[in-house]
Amino acid sequence: MHPLPKQVSVICQVVNAPPRLVAHLTLVHDVAVNLIKELHQHFPELSVDDEGIFFGAASHDIGKSLYRSELVEAGNTHELAGERLLLKMGFDERLARFARTHAAWPNDDALSLEDLLVSLADNCWKGKRIAKLETLIAERITAATGKEVWSVYILLDDILQKLAETADDRLEWQAQFPA
Repeated sequence: MHPLPKQVSVICQVVNAPPRLVAHLTLVHDVAVNLIKELHQHFPELSVDDEGIFFGAASHDIGKSLYRSELVEAGNTHELAGERLLLKMGFDERLARFARTHAAWPNDDALSLEDLLVSLADNCWKGKRIAKLETLIAERITAATGKEVWSVYILLDDILQKLAETADDRLEWQAQFPA
């Protein structure tokens, strides 16, 4: 498993993030690293902000350290709070935004491919597949690479299927940590 980026580990320590949150961020980050590695292998011409995606995946739910009830209950107060926390800690908007945008893809057509890929990692880590999100990403990759959308979608589907195969192991690993 890919460890959290050092700067995100420090953030988690500073905000006293609960162990389950740190585990979740680690898992989403790991999936993002594997996802981007696969995308670069299949689409070497695809240019995305790897560093931003990795930071975003590793910190997207950091606002839950402030709204701990959202670790076990549905809620989105943590999203804007997480972005504000990261900005207050001196992180650039380019990186802090993922805390706000990771769940915004259904309602925001202006999100970047990087934002969408963080959203994808935040869902597929547990084996969850969202056809609308995957289609949107395939269309963005098609626009960026000039490849046929159907071939992009097939390759993306293969990548996500491979990631989904180990979702139960990730869920089991996360469950061992207290919320």
